[in-house]
Amino acid sequence: MAFIKIVTVAFFVCIAISGVLGDEDPLQDFCVEDPNSNIFINEVPCKDPTTVTADDFTSTILRQGPVTNNTLRIQVDLIDITMFPGLNTQGLSIACLAFGPFGVNPPHNHPRVFAVIWLLQGRLYVGFVSTSNQLFTKVLHPGDLFIFPRGLVHFQRNLDNLDTVAVAVLGSQNPGRIDMARVLFQTTPNIMNEVLEAALQVDENEIDNLRHGVSRT
Repeated sequence: MAFIKIVTVAFFVCIAISGVLGDEDPLQDFCVEDPNSNIFINEVPCKDPTTVTADDFTSTILRQGPVTNNTLRIQVDLIDITMFPGLNTQGLSIACLAFGPFGVNPPHNHPRVFAVIWLLQGRLYVGFVSTSNQLFTKVLHPGDLFIFPRGLVHFQRNLDNLDTVAVAVLGSQNPGRIDMARVLFQTTPNIMNEVLEAALQVDENEIDNLRHGVSRT
């Protein structure tokens, strides 16, 4: 009997926890984010509903052409509520990924969400690493979808000497992003060299070179 009570309590605790892992469900039709508003719904300042128009649910950000002449040959436009206020309380963000020839979106993760990528143009090598260090990869072609499970490290690389375009949907309006290289070599303040030397099994000069290299990306 005691065991049944423990299992029952644990079951309801798990249900309670699962209810707070994702974004909160909206309690109204919409809440167009407006930082200058004095109206708050779900702790977010919202535009007066009587002044909301169709323009609040429209974004023209992606009309602008991408710029991929950088070190990684990629431009990632993350469209969140700060750029597209109508997304607020809808539980998602959108990213447009434009890759120049052989461009790379380096290993990173989104700690709070999964991501689904849809390839529109080109060929894209994608992959993620599980918590048991197993690598899952695929070469995508136009029209293909691929999912990166919640919180796992993932990456993409354009395989061709041509431009490649993809769209990603992330399951939160605030997904976050942690770049693996930057989290090691571009923190404020820096992680002690001795820690990185032990972890990576390299000397101090190599750590300094890596810091310098990451700072240029």
